[in-house]
Amino acid sequence: MSWKDAVFRDFSLYAVTDIQQEGTEILQSVAGAYRGGVDIVQLRSKLLSDAALIRLGLAIRKIAQKQRKLFFMNDRVDLAVATGADGVHLGQDDMPLAMARALIRKSGLKMWVGKSTHSLRQALAAVKEGADYIGVGPVFATPTKPHARSVGLGFVRQAAANVRIPWVAIGGIDHENIAEVVQAGAGRVAVVRAIFATKNAEISAKKLKLKLKGIRHV
Repeated sequence: MSWKDAVFRDFSLYAVTDIQQEGTEILQSVAGAYRGGVDIVQLRSKLLSDAALIRLGLAIRKIAQKQRKLFFMNDRVDLAVATGADGVHLGQDDMPLAMARALIRKSGLKMWVGKSTHSLRQALAAVKEGADYIGVGPVFATPTKPHARSVGLGFVRQAAANVRIPWVAIGGIDHENIAEVVQAGAGRVAVVRAIFATKNAEISAKKLKLKLKGIRHV
């Protein structure tokens, strides 16, 4: 098993960027997040150009490789291929998973493919499609996706009982509510603001990882 396979098998803390403008600050935050214990960073921005995303993606990939962590791209299979990402995360309205797989195979790269799900029906459908992992949420309301209806802890409990591939709870999760998410059955969590909207991404990640480990082993 490669070190990348081992990281994916054991990942517990997944961080998603919400970049408003290109700059070196985000790269410093990403490096700090990895040092603090984040296993996977997903590059996400609804505002940046493709060229900016490629520049950032190539830089993040180098940081991830150096720290032996994983780098995923949000939504865009073409940009994931262009930057040599380790994975790509698809939304419900993005490219069908089978088509994404075909493009990745054509590129000659190995890549994990994840999918966002907002109900048990969608989760089971994504498993059937062949997703490597799924996102479960948004658990709580979040300004990152202001128009998305939160699904609450009920879906987390359903996922814990019914989903047999890796899945990660996401949406409004922070230091204050992570315990109830884990206690509802989540072994993996994804955060945005709880790391990237703080003054020190490394310290924030470290605190979340320690909290996550502590709750999981109670």
